[in-house]
Amino acid sequence: MFTKSIPNLFTIGNLFLGIISIMLAFNDQANSAALLVIIAMLLDGLDGRVARALNVQSEFGKELDSLSDVISFGVAPAFIMYQAAFLDVNSALAWIITAIFPICGALRLARFNVIDGIPGYFIGLPIPAAGGVLATLALFHTELHFSLLLISTVALSYLMISNMKYPNFKKLGLPKAAMWAIPLVVVGAAVLAYMFQDAIPKVILALLLLYALWGLKKKR
Repeated sequence: MFTKSIPNLFTIGNLFLGIISIMLAFNDQANSAALLVIIAMLLDGLDGRVARALNVQSEFGKELDSLSDVISFGVAPAFIMYQAAFLDVNSALAWIITAIFPICGALRLARFNVIDGIPGYFIGLPIPAAGGVLATLALFHTELHFSLLLISTVALSYLMISNMKYPNFKKLGLPKAAMWAIPLVVVGAAVLAYMFQDAIPKVILALLLLYALWGLKKKR
């Protein structure tokens, strides 16, 4: 029975970090909030792999994962961006665009749950990637113009609900024998994120931007 719950613990951890991220952003700690979103991405990437490795996939886990992703990669990144870059502007346009991001994320997840995808690919930019870009992009609000951040938020929202193809890397499975190492990986990632919190967002942003732009490449 406990084995069946292990993947859900990763999902709940993802949700927990998303909620704490919102609290940190509310207290003007955007950098720490964005780092929690990045760690939540790691947990989100592990829950499905752990479920497949243990052969305990379930509809409950699938739905819990989607609900958690809306918070951690939809609401949290949008709130981080709003608090960091849009709060002082007091613009109705900023309010609307901030709201559009998690709405598009929810639409993306709902579509993922009800339609058959293309083997090896996601249809539309996955919400963890979009949320990771938005959360880390918010950290550079002093270096980037307000209008560019608005446009970036809209672009990421559109990519999530688009029909563009993105590789899903699901073939990179997790051997059952490696389960013991997962807690070490998560703790190690958290320690590294804390130790290099100035450099990590730049690296993550660069990698996620490359992935987000993948769907724009010319189809052959």
